[in-house]
Amino acid sequence: MDEQKKAVRLMQDYINEHIYEDISIEDLAKAASFSPWYSRKLFIKHLGMTPAVYVRRLKLSKSALRLRDEDCQILDIAMEMGFGSVDGYQRAFRREFGCNPKEFSTSPIPVWLFTPNLIIDKERKVSNMSEIRNVFIQVIKKPERKVIIKRGIKADEYFSYCNEVGCDVWGLLKSIKSISGEPVCLWLPKDMRKPVTNEYVQGVEVEPDYDGIVPEGFEIIDLPSAEFLLFRGEPFDQEDFERAITEIWDAEKKYDPAFIGYEWDDRNPRIQLEPIGERGYIELVPVKKVTA
Repeated sequence: MDEQKKAVRLMQDYINEHIYEDISIEDLAKAASFSPWYSRKLFIKHLGMTPAVYVRRLKLSKSALRLRDEDCQILDIAMEMGFGSVDGYQRAFRREFGCNPKEFSTSPIPVWLFTPNLIIDKERKVSNMSEIRNVFIQVIKKPERKVIIKRGIKADEYFSYCNEVGCDVWGLLKSIKSISGEPVCLWLPKDMRKPVTNEYVQGVEVEPDYDGIVPEGFEIIDLPSAEFLLFRGEPFDQEDFERAITEIWDAEKKYDPAFIGYEWDDRNPRIQLEPIGERGYIELVPVKKVTA
């Protein structure tokens, strides 16, 4: 990673770690080891917005999730997120999401949350991941449910999906309360695809009786109850996410579910969770019990 990108990533890391505090350009400049003027210039160059806009949008998105999930007062959220006044917070929230925070907390609707892309060092030659790493496997069961999805045409994995549909879909999905706690990516089996749509989609699992808003351009489909083998790798540095994914894919190819009385189930989707370094990469592969 060149010096400029490294500085921007250091500023992003500082923002994530101090998002509930007042963050000044001087703070970011200190983290980046450059002058305030040059740090701001680098931030705009590589992320397309000023640090102030980035921080404000991230604060608003985090506040939206708190309003959705917690029983909290608008005043408390405004003060804790550093907006200074309720009026200023309400105006900023409406500009960002098209509704006021009180309406959203009472009746959450899908909104486009800000999900910034972290600067990643893709040119690094030496990985911190050890050669021998564990993969943990367990059987889990998911209940009958629905999933709100956005289809594409040709995508078969994350990067091709982002190129075709857009990476900002994830932010909208995160705003919808999920029964599994987070959005999911799915490789749909043939019966769940359409003649001219793709295998890989992003979505959010909701209750089987969900009657909330389905955003324009999205659709909702039924998923039956099913069993899965959950594959989870060890924690990894975020820059190593591609290797962490490959690690799990290799383990899935080698594993024979017959050892525990199961076989692969091609009637249900394979599920991918967001690669978060602190918890390890996770995939759920559908299985069914072997019948005599």
